[in-house]
Amino acid sequence: MPAQKDRWVSSFSFLLFYTSSIPARGGAGLLQELSPQQYFGSLQAGRASLAYFSRNVSPVVQPFLEQIENSAEALQDYGISVVKVNCPTEDVSGYCGKENTLRKAYLFRGNMLIREFPTDALFDINSIVANVLFALLFNEVKYVETLADLQNIENALKGRSNVVFAYVPATGTAEHRAVMEAAFAYGTVHQFVLTTEATLLKDAGSDEPDVSSARLLFCHCQRATDLAQPCKRTAMRQALTMLNIHRHLKLMGAPLVTEVAEDPEKVSTVHLQLGLPLVFILSQKETYEADRRTAEFVAWQLLGKAGVALLSRDLVDMNILLRSNVALKTPDEGVPVKYLVLEDTDEVITLVEDKNKVEQIQEDEEEDEEDEEDEGEKENNNQDLQDDQVVEAVSRDKKRELPLEQILALTEETFHSALLETARTAVLFYASWEAVSLAVLQSYTEVADHLKGTQGVLLSRVNCWDWPGVCAKENVTQFPTMKIYEKGERSVMYNGMWGTEELTSFIMLSRVSCPLKLATMEEAEGYLRGEFPPELSSYQHTSILGVFSPATSEAREAFKEAGNVLSGHVTMGMYFEDDVLALSRKYAVSPPALLLARSGGRSVEGIALSKQSAQDVVEMIRYELLDIFPEITVQNLPRYLQLRKPFLILFSDGDIGQMESKEMLKLAKGRPQQAFVACWLNLKKTPVGRGVLKAYFTTVPSLPVLVWVNLHVGGQVFKFPSEQPVTETNVLSWLEKLKAGLEIPSSTLSEEDWKPPLPAYDFLQMMGTAAPELPLHTSHHRGDSPTRHPPESPGGDAAVREEPSQEMKAEKVGSPGRDLRGTAPRLAAREKQGKRHSEL
Repeated sequence: MPAQKDRWVSSFSFLLFYTSSIPARGGAGLLQELSPQQYFGSLQAGRASLAYFSRNVSPVVQPFLEQIENSAEALQDYGISVVKVNCPTEDVSGYCGKENTLRKAYLFRGNMLIREFPTDALFDINSIVANVLFALLFNEVKYVETLADLQNIENALKGRSNVVFAYVPATGTAEHRAVMEAAFAYGTVHQFVLTTEATLLKDAGSDEPDVSSARLLFCHCQRATDLAQPCKRTAMRQALTMLNIHRHLKLMGAPLVTEVAEDPEKVSTVHLQLGLPLVFILSQKETYEADRRTAEFVAWQLLGKAGVALLSRDLVDMNILLRSNVALKTPDEGVPVKYLVLEDTDEVITLVEDKNKVEQIQEDEEEDEEDEEDEGEKENNNQDLQDDQVVEAVSRDKKRELPLEQILALTEETFHSALLETARTAVLFYASWEAVSLAVLQSYTEVADHLKGTQGVLLSRVNCWDWPGVCAKENVTQFPTMKIYEKGERSVMYNGMWGTEELTSFIMLSRVSCPLKLATMEEAEGYLRGEFPPELSSYQHTSILGVFSPATSEAREAFKEAGNVLSGHVTMGMYFEDDVLALSRKYAVSPPALLLARSGGRSVEGIALSKQSAQDVVEMIRYELLDIFPEITVQNLPRYLQLRKPFLILFSDGDIGQMESKEMLKLAKGRPQQAFVACWLNLKKTPVGRGVLKAYFTTVPSLPVLVWVNLHVGGQVFKFPSEQPVTETNVLSWLEKLKAGLEIPSSTLSEEDWKPPLPAYDFLQMMGTAAPELPLHTSHHRGDSPTRHPPESPGGDAAVREEPSQEMKAEKVGSPGRDLRGTAPRLAAREKQGKRHSEL
């Protein structure tokens, strides 16, 4: 605050000074008339004076003397005194005796002569003030004739100071005076450079074809820290007057982007005080870096026309900020801040340059809201078209904000650095408009709550709609996708169910090396009991221990590769110490072998490891992990369907009886070559089973009921006779009759594919074509056509790049037409997608 106060005091003082320098009659009272002895005797060291030596006033000299008198007051404001030295007729010594003395004026600093001026060069007050200040500021204001001269000055000042470059068609003009007065006031802050060469003005990049008018360019050399980086130049659009120069330099000295954390109605900046509008780019914590670059790019485009502020939605509690991405505040008193939804930076720039655009955008938004309300009514009236319960549930809860504070949002810039900060990083790749992604994101927040405070695990997310380059580079081809990265290197992709419990288990199991090398018999025994490693002791899981002798190194390597594939899905240990044979004898196996410990080590099963390839080991482990007589649920059904075997399934209304359970378990264990899947389904825990029974028998039969169905061949459904008890003998006898074709099926399932009633949408293709309402977030120059790259070779989205300077960031990252990436309202994209495909 003190620094800001000093700046405003300085500015106010300067304006007072400028006001006093306006030409005025009556300067004769400040013009001193002295004799030569008096004049030279009054000279003070460091003080400047303009002297005219006169004997008698002739009519030719009278106009010049009038201008000298008029300039006395203006020059006095700069500490320069104006003196008419009356030379006695008989005095021919010193300046009184010089040739053409009556046609010259002399500028002294102390008793040192600085410059002689011909009187015809001092033809009015502007020429006098301009030439005098130019002479006094000779070392502060550089005069250049070529572009090379200008660039040499810029190069010498890069990273240290800015340059004010002025072109005037001729010296001694009002514009020349304004530049000199500005140099006198701001010369200690900026380097002033002057030229009268019209060709240099064109070479310096001025787009103004008229070279008869003076021009001023502000060269931003202080931001150019690299010698090869040119100084960006901002032209002053107004006439070259002292007041306009002062205003332009105030704007150039203001922060490029102002960060604010309060209601926009209360914000005041130098731009508003100088009569310019203020554009707010609305941001949020997870996309701050991208929003900052967007704001900087916009600020460079609007420099001198409007101010730009970055406003965080996270710091200001205003609902309207969630529905907008840009706000505009004008300097007009009583005009409220306008909140808008814009698609790209071109629209922001047009918003400032075309005042009628604001009203047009607001009218379009009102029409869109009306259309959305109409679409919403149609959707409510056509719920029978809603074939996706996930979409319906997400749509119903779309106004509820998820608690994402414990999940780190990653961007293009932060992705790789975040992976290196933690031992293991879980990353959820999702699309903010896609229903399943949003449903999984809710489960993910619950996982974050469960794992709060867990060391060594970072939960993060990447919105692929905002950062398609990151997702393409990580080969994410479907939403949602979750991967766990180990120190930013090896990654394991999750392919299970998206429930909270399943996700939590995957993340926790991923914390342990797979396979885990065990060093002693005690560790191996503790591992089989579920006590080692201790971080997994509270999780119910099946432990797999591979035992290997020195002669079975090939099988051991295959087991290690299988562990890399199954990491996060199972816990695998490996024991190959000298006493491995003792452990093998205890469990009646010969290396290489697998030991499966279920239910905390209460039951350990030994299996010979005859397969030698990693893929064979993976398939073997996955099969052995399946329950012998499983309860079928929505979560585990896909694993058993993948076996492509017939199902012998016992439907019950609650837990099955002890006798049925015992008989079915005997049947499952003794099934020849495991030719079918023996299982059961509890209708109370899995109500969808009633729908399955209706599809089989039209109505739900009396329970329990044993059913044979082959979903993969023929689709025939057979019902076990209800009058017979479910015993191993009776069921095997019934299966023999089925095999012999002696039983009539209760029903035959349709061979039609089970497809949704409406066609699916290729969302990835939609992102590639980039519809106008939802543009793809890549940067390209106007006139370029965005190139679509395959996931294996994403172009232009480098996740890690050399950090450029602030100015180059704005030029490289924020090219014309750049999309408002993170600034888009959090739900806007999703709502627009839903609007476009309301038949979902």
